[in-house]
Amino acid sequence: MFDSLKSKLKSIFSKGKDLKEETVYEEPAPEKPVEEKPETAPAPPASPAPAAPAPETASREEHIKAPAAPAKEHGDISKKERKSGRASDMLSDSFLAKKIKDDPMDDILDELEVTLLESDVAYDVVQEIIIGVRNNLTGKKYSREYSLEQVVEIAVREAVSDVLKVNQFDFDAWLEKKQAESKPTVIMFVGINGTGKTTAIAKIANRLKKEGKSVVLAACDTFRAGAIEQLSIHADRLGVKIVKSQQEADPASVAYDAIEHAKSKMRDVVLIDTAGRMQTNSNLIAEMKKIAKIAKPDLKVFVGDALAGNDAIEQAKVFDEAIGVDAIILTKIDTDAKGGAALSIAKTIGKPIAFVCDGQEYDDIEKFDADWMLRRLFESSDE
Repeated sequence: MFDSLKSKLKSIFSKGKDLKEETVYEEPAPEKPVEEKPETAPAPPASPAPAAPAPETASREEHIKAPAAPAKEHGDISKKERKSGRASDMLSDSFLAKKIKDDPMDDILDELEVTLLESDVAYDVVQEIIIGVRNNLTGKKYSREYSLEQVVEIAVREAVSDVLKVNQFDFDAWLEKKQAESKPTVIMFVGINGTGKTTAIAKIANRLKKEGKSVVLAACDTFRAGAIEQLSIHADRLGVKIVKSQQEADPASVAYDAIEHAKSKMRDVVLIDTAGRMQTNSNLIAEMKKIAKIAKPDLKVFVGDALAGNDAIEQAKVFDEAIGVDAIILTKIDTDAKGGAALSIAKTIGKPIAFVCDGQEYDDIEKFDADWMLRRLFESSDE
């Protein structure tokens, strides 16, 4: 009878080894012999309970698991698993792998193209991404473990991620390095009226002040009296110094005065607000160039409205060509349905997104997170 029990245990162990896929469970603590119930492991009535099976069970305990789930079909792979993999991991040179054919891949890419367009990604940017993915996958083979839809979707996600993560910019690390070299650090902000540029400057000033930095605001939008007043209100609320002049004064001279004041008072950072008339205005562009030449900013930031669509892209291009944009702040991101503006602007001018503004309060500004934006872009396809 003892040999019969050992034979049954070996049979169970051999079945566990033959399972193709093993589900991982938290291993329970071994039960104490005194707590074993008679009905679970009955002892032979004619002799004391044998002690030998217990060590053998313990030695093979690592092989005894709950029955594994059957192998997943291609379509059963979870969304979490799809996102964590890479398209290159799904490709294979095995003779058993499936070759990617144009017709089914084109159908899948057409669906993903619609997803990106519905997310307000610029048409030219969508086309560049889709064509790049098609060229990278055409004629390749993919493992039978995956479906073609999964391979293509991951490839598109990777292409979008590469755009969003281009030249990732850590503002805090950059500022600390600049502060160690010289002070003050001069940051110039450009953008069109109505994008939330002045409010974004106030949010940066608030952020810097909380980090122990002293700030000087330069009201260089002398084209509008309202702009000077708006920045003055923010300065009063935040308790920071503002340098300003009367309306129609030379903006470059205001920037110069603000920088000289910061040098004399040993201030850390100068934030320069600028005029935001339409980007097609040649006088505005000439004005931006003059301010940049006089102020010699360490960082030039374009502030764009996430809801502006193609207009924001054109604005970014004009300012970049005029003065050379270093980084981007996107405003009103909380009201942008998907976030296509981030992808479009980053792809068009090839500059990193430093911050996004998601509300009207001074604390409503966050460092840009490419993974977060990637989830926003594809959230409709994950539902």
